[in-house]
Amino acid sequence: MNDFLAILRDHGMLLLVGQYPNGPLGGLAITFALAVLGIALAFPLGVLLALARISPFAVLRWPATVLVYVVRGVPLLMFIFWVYFFLPMLIGRPVGGFATMLATLVIYEAAYLSEVVRGGIEGLSKGQMEGARAVGLSHMQAMRLVILPQALYNMIPAMLGQFVSTIKETSLGYVITVNELTFAANQVNSALMTKPFQVFVLLAVIYFILCFSLTQLARHLERRIATRRAGPPAVSAFRPAHPVPVPAE
Repeated sequence: MNDFLAILRDHGMLLLVGQYPNGPLGGLAITFALAVLGIALAFPLGVLLALARISPFAVLRWPATVLVYVVRGVPLLMFIFWVYFFLPMLIGRPVGGFATMLATLVIYEAAYLSEVVRGGIEGLSKGQMEGARAVGLSHMQAMRLVILPQALYNMIPAMLGQFVSTIKETSLGYVITVNELTFAANQVNSALMTKPFQVFVLLAVIYFILCFSLTQLARHLERRIATRRAGPPAVSAFRPAHPVPVPAE
């Protein structure tokens, strides 16, 4: 235990923010930045892919389906290397590790979020769309004003769960020298040389506390959403909602 406390005391700031303010930002701060930006930028792309996947037009549905299946069928580590070598060729100039990892996460998470969004849309009853069309809304208006708001509200726990997965996936950024939490732990291990077990156990504990807390939050939100969808409890037909006063004799 003393070793763990000593590592936190001597290298806690390196794990938290890297070498900042005397150097580049890193550690847990970069892990969070990658996860938040990755999910935020992937979400609109995921919605577009989901709408294309359920579109009646094959020219939209088939390319979106191929893209989702290809991305989900490739290991993230291999996808990181693809982006790392292909993106500089595409734009004609070198790309840093942070930008490479962020671009990878945006494409990768968009494919997974599209399936979450598609499941949320298809989980609603068909009467929602039929009712919206009956009052004169077009298909896109009904999707934007009626279907998507309900589906996205129901998907909040699943999206938070995907955010937890993204936090863990950022740890692969160390292979392209992204200065995130795992890379910072490697720096601590290189400085100490004699305590790799303690360093990486501490790293695992940090990831566990962070991800477990967010998972519990997702479960809490899921219960609240399920309660709100269920509505107030029904009043029994044989028991009045309020006590009936008995007239005094």
